[in-house]
Amino acid sequence: MWICVILLVTLCGCSSKEEEANTTRTYEDKIKIGISFDSFVIERWQRDRDVFVSTAQDLGAEVNVQNANGDTEEQINQIQYFIDKKVDVIVLIATDSEAFSKILKQAKDAGITIIAYDRLVRNAAVDLYISFDNEEVGRLMGETLVKGVPEGGNIVTIFGSPSDHNVTLVEKGFTEAMEGKEYNIIYTTYAPNWLAEEAFNAINCALTINPKIDGVLCGNDDLASQAVKALSENRLAGKVVITGQDADLAACQRIVEGTQTMTVYKPVDKLAKAAAQYAVMLAKGKNISVTTTINDGTNEVPYVKLEPIAVTKDNIYDVIIKGGFQKEEEVYLNVPNPTEDLE
Repeated sequence: MWICVILLVTLCGCSSKEEEANTTRTYEDKIKIGISFDSFVIERWQRDRDVFVSTAQDLGAEVNVQNANGDTEEQINQIQYFIDKKVDVIVLIATDSEAFSKILKQAKDAGITIIAYDRLVRNAAVDLYISFDNEEVGRLMGETLVKGVPEGGNIVTIFGSPSDHNVTLVEKGFTEAMEGKEYNIIYTTYAPNWLAEEAFNAINCALTINPKIDGVLCGNDDLASQAVKALSENRLAGKVVITGQDADLAACQRIVEGTQTMTVYKPVDKLAKAAAQYAVMLAKGKNISVTTTINDGTNEVPYVKLEPIAVTKDNIYDVIIKGGFQKEEEVYLNVPNPTEDLE
């Protein structure tokens, strides 16, 4: 058992004119995709946007990108805008997993295909949900803590936004990883809208409860940055096992420097490219062979599930740098790259 102290996504031969008419869509005929992002505060979303837009455009689609800046009402307005513009597909990175069933029903009634990207939208019967295995994300974080923190140690858990359904899944996976282990969860909290400063406050609150912290689960790398900042101010950075998610550049730097233990790498290039391809296929009325489903609270939704990867100092060079996700000279900006001695 584990002890809780505080439970706080041609025909040949035709004239050139005829061929152009048969093979080229006009601007008005182009597939139109509207994509609404929660925000671009987190580093990875800018990469998702760029890969998605580039892939969709290569496939002949036009993409309208909107940014809700974390505002649910603004995102609802953006979906209404997409409905009014008669787009073919709406791709949604939801600010709140519970808030969009009504407006998305209106979109579906208008004949628009809906893709929930990275975050599941509940009770909305979207046409496709594409994301990573978020329960596995939580398990990987939990396994890192189990490996690095002796049983009986004190752990702080700082999960992401409670309105993000992925957080529920991450927490479930973490709980499974901790099953049967003896740990003291001395402080648990959530970060509304993924506000990173919540992690800074959480560490300071936890230290008032118990000055000895052995491990910290951070729901993403942005939260980890503030947790490490608070630990640094208390001369504890590098002495505490810290998890994160997204493989942000700053997090990769912290890993090689020794102040963050791991990050969960989610190959967002692969996710964004696949989402754009599925969006175009669905807009063309093509069948997609997706056999896995996930329950959104009311409906079984087709689910494309990608696998995340735990990244530590031991495999960061092979996974993150050789894989092209981050640049070697940037990751090892402040410390020497130990692999250079092996080459």
